[in-house]
Amino acid sequence: MCEDCVKEEYPDRGSTCLDNGCYMMNYAGCSQCGDRSKPKTVCRTCVENEEEEEVITFKHVCSQCNHSVADHEHIFQVSGEYQLYEMSCILCGNADSQRSIMPCDPRGPQMNNDFAD
Repeated sequence: MCEDCVKEEYPDRGSTCLDNGCYMMNYAGCSQCGDRSKPKTVCRTCVENEEEEEVITFKHVCSQCNHSVADHEHIFQVSGEYQLYEMSCILCGNADSQRSIMPCDPRGPQMNNDFAD
């Protein structure tokens, strides 16, 4: 992971959990070669572990010089009547989300404050 390639380390992304792609707004550019094009994804793995979690990991690397920008981890699991998502990446940020598997969430409508003024 490279702290010099990002504008902010582990930004708070609220409930936005990405299992692919990258958060380009936080990408300062490659600290090794200066390239600002979208980092490529390499070494992508998807593993189910003993806690019945699906863990997706991959690396963001510079598309020009292959400098390692960030390690990305996305976790998915079902717990009771909810789907749980977590994300941790120095580039994409930290986030977690909980969604009901029922057509109508028993907790009622959830407000998304990601775009609040």
